Amino acid sequence: MTVDGRSGLPAGTGPATFPSSSITNNDILPEHELRIPHSRTHSIRNSITSEHFFEEDVAEPTGTILSSTINLANTILGSGMLSMPNAMAALGLAFGSLVIVFSACASGMGLYLLSRCARRTPGRDSSFFAVSKLTYPKAAVFFDAAIAIKCFGVSISYLIIFGDLMPEIASALGFSAQLLLSRRFWITIAIVALIPLAFQRRLDALKYTSFTALLAVVYLFIVVAMFFFTPTRKPLPKGDIVLFKWSKEFFTHLPVFVFAFTCHQNIFSVYNELRDNSSKQVDSTIKLSIGSACAVYQWIAILGYLTFGSKVAPNLLTMYDNSTVITFCRLSIAILVLFSYPLQCHPARNCLDKVITGIYHACSKEPTFEAIVDEDDVGNAASTIAASDEATQAPVVHVMSPAKHISITFGLMLLSYVVSMSVTSLDLVLSFVGSTGSTSISFILPGIFYYKMHQNVRWTRMKVISVLITLYGLFILVFCLGANISRVINGDL
Repeated sequence: MTVDGRSGLPAGTGPATFPSSSITNNDILPEHELRIPHSRTHSIRNSITSEHFFEEDVAEPTGTILSSTINLANTILGSGMLSMPNAMAALGLAFGSLVIVFSACASGMGLYLLSRCARRTPGRDSSFFAVSKLTYPKAAVFFDAAIAIKCFGVSISYLIIFGDLMPEIASALGFSAQLLLSRRFWITIAIVALIPLAFQRRLDALKYTSFTALLAVVYLFIVVAMFFFTPTRKPLPKGDIVLFKWSKEFFTHLPVFVFAFTCHQNIFSVYNELRDNSSKQVDSTIKLSIGSACAVYQWIAILGYLTFGSKVAPNLLTMYDNSTVITFCRLSIAILVLFSYPLQCHPARNCLDKVITGIYHACSKEPTFEAIVDEDDVGNAASTIAASDEATQAPVVHVMSPAKHISITFGLMLLSYVVSMSVTSLDLVLSFVGSTGSTSISFILPGIFYYKMHQNVRWTRMKVISVLITLYGLFILVFCLGANISRVINGDL
């Protein structure tokens, strides 16, 4: 039987006809994998049984460049942008701007390498786990477990930030009821409000809340400019603004820049869900999301630094006098972190799904996939399956069964709620998780995945870059871990 080489579907089947290839495969997909969501017949009750619990469901790709850019940009932009002016003050105006641009380019290159690796996986089922199975199969479960822990930790931090901000906002608006001044009350409100968002099966379904969250960024964008250009602003002392500055504070603030563009946990979902996931479309999504985030960081960092000079605080909003404008600015940041929670829950759930499935099938024979190489590399590598830059000819996106989706999401939300209600700060823990998890998914894994898939081919510019970005990631990993260990030793908690 003739089947499509990328999707594994029999040519001409499904809701539409897709080009077939000359690759022969005797394995025909089970009937349930060919069904589209609105026509599938198996129920959640049936999927609870062990036989169906680990089955994959399917959905039609619906993503566009705009919706995917919005989701990636919202993943990138968080409350951390409020610390950008303080970080720039430690480096100087020109040096700080250069570091922001360099960090954006490094993160963008990591996204590009991951998107190229995604093209080597069958159909629209790419993930860190799928790429790991093609490169380092024995470490696949550990990679996904580390990413899940990282995303879960960040989601908890969002609940904590929301719980800390809302009582201040309520007080500033004149509310005095004890309930409204309780962080636990607001965390409870948040987790209930997030239920319909966190349970969304596809990343593209979050585009509207992500757009709303980005409106909060626009509001902060305007507020920072308004206070800078106000005629009553006090002039800064002469020489307070410098272009280049070098001190030990550079190493203290380096992680702020390095981790500012982390969104790599969602790039595979973007690739899977784009209706046209050709290289051109995916690359455009990466450029737009990284470019827009870089512009926002530059604007806030530069204007915040020029407004308050070397004395700008780590939290920019604390530098402004309390007013209705600033109160609503804090409210916009609270909305931003609230709507960012599902964007961390989504990859955490997907990674846990792969971990659970991998453990479940640990004693059974795993299906093996042959890495797909570039067309230019055919003849120089072991594989002769060419990877096209065109859109993946697969009509469906593979997603987990309803029962497993509900179980994992409920577990993540319950645990994050319990932890955020129990502790007031995860700063040190998140520093360790961020220095390892963020560095790994942004730089180390993209580099080693790409290199491994091209280890038997001639050296190209991208292969060299994959090695360099891996080395850069290892440097950041060692440096950030060392800084966090030094904090513990010195008691700077």
